[in-house]
Amino acid sequence: MSDGTTWVGATARQISRAVRRGDATATQVVADHLEQIAITDPTLDAFRVIRGGEAITEAEKVDDQEDLANLPLAGVPVAVKENTAVAGLPIWNGSAAARKADVAEDDHEVVRRLRGAGAVVIGTTRMPEMGLWAVTDDGDGATRNPWDRDRTPGGSSGGAAAAVAAGLVPIAQCNDGLGSIRIPAACCGLVGLKPGRGVVPSDLGITNWYGLVENGVLTTTVTDAALGFSVLAGRDPIKLVEPSRLRVGVSVRSPLAGVRLDEPNASAVSTASKLLVRAGHDTITANPPYPQTLGIGTLATWFASAYRESADYQLAQLQPRTRRHIRLGKWALRAGLVRQSQRDAYRETAIRFFADNSLDLLLTPALAAAPPLADGHAGGSWRQNMSDSMRYAPYAAPWNVAGLPAIVVPVGTRPDGLPLGVQLVGPPDSEALLLAVAGQFEVLNPWQRHAY
Repeated sequence: MSDGTTWVGATARQISRAVRRGDATATQVVADHLEQIAITDPTLDAFRVIRGGEAITEAEKVDDQEDLANLPLAGVPVAVKENTAVAGLPIWNGSAAARKADVAEDDHEVVRRLRGAGAVVIGTTRMPEMGLWAVTDDGDGATRNPWDRDRTPGGSSGGAAAAVAAGLVPIAQCNDGLGSIRIPAACCGLVGLKPGRGVVPSDLGITNWYGLVENGVLTTTVTDAALGFSVLAGRDPIKLVEPSRLRVGVSVRSPLAGVRLDEPNASAVSTASKLLVRAGHDTITANPPYPQTLGIGTLATWFASAYRESADYQLAQLQPRTRRHIRLGKWALRAGLVRQSQRDAYRETAIRFFADNSLDLLLTPALAAAPPLADGHAGGSWRQNMSDSMRYAPYAAPWNVAGLPAIVVPVGTRPDGLPLGVQLVGPPDSEALLLAVAGQFEVLNPWQRHAY
């Protein structure tokens, strides 16, 4: 800033306003964040690639533009998840073994939209191999949760979440196939919106995980989440309008049999339910349908996605946990367990659940337990990795299958100081409503934006 202080920790909205008004330059803002990354990231491992000189050059080009007033993200440093094409960089996809040999020739559409809005790509963030796990580690080491470096920031967008929670960027692009935005949001005390199917361009990998994956952002405020979503969706900036009285279903039922909700996460749902009532809404108990066939079909699709995406890789170079996942995917396809008709049927069932219960939204836990330890997953057994991911984070996946929008919002902290979050789910085209209600949470129950 002009008084010698830093722009690190400012929101995307604050930065873009300052750059548009001439109170700051994009070059200054990006330089501040690069300096903080150099200090913090060596012990956090949020970034795969840091675009130091390239980011400064990109920021200078933003400063030279004459239409800054029309750039909603003018000068905002953003991070991009490493499975998303950034022109001139390889797509690592979570490990050197999975890295595509050639650098990307063009930006992915969501990166193009971010840059078109004036954002500066400061680097790419780490993820677990092929994005398969709810913990972020690879052969190089583990990405760490800024709130407790012994814990994982979640996955697969763990690097993105760690970077935002540590204040290394105000906003990070990421994607969500079975919870990979919302799980890290809950682990790191962030706002994470998974848009509904087809609202934001996805097109990742060979199959886009059979249509389960959506692109989104992680932020520290609801306003930034709305701004980032608007840019990715190609819309005018969303105005967070106070919603009228809503009917919100509340459910703590686990989608997976045998997975129990711990007391802190149950308490977070109770707190969130009370906040909804304080905001003038009605809440009722309403358990969504989680049929056993959904679990089997989702697992089969998860396995098969790994198998299809591994076509360009040498199997022997991948981690043991990944290789077994791929083998199971090949088996699942041959056994006919991966069915579009089943996913379509569940989408219709989920939409009907909202209509039959006259619900505007649904409130659920974001996690079932505390984030696992950060270390020891990449070299661990497939069985242990499956258990670790599914036992603490079962609540997100059904809404990828249904293709419905869902958001995670911070609500308090665990006794050990780690953040807590809850999930709100809505019917198709309810992204603006989800953001508006999340905004009410933020006003009624403000959260600490960064870990430090």
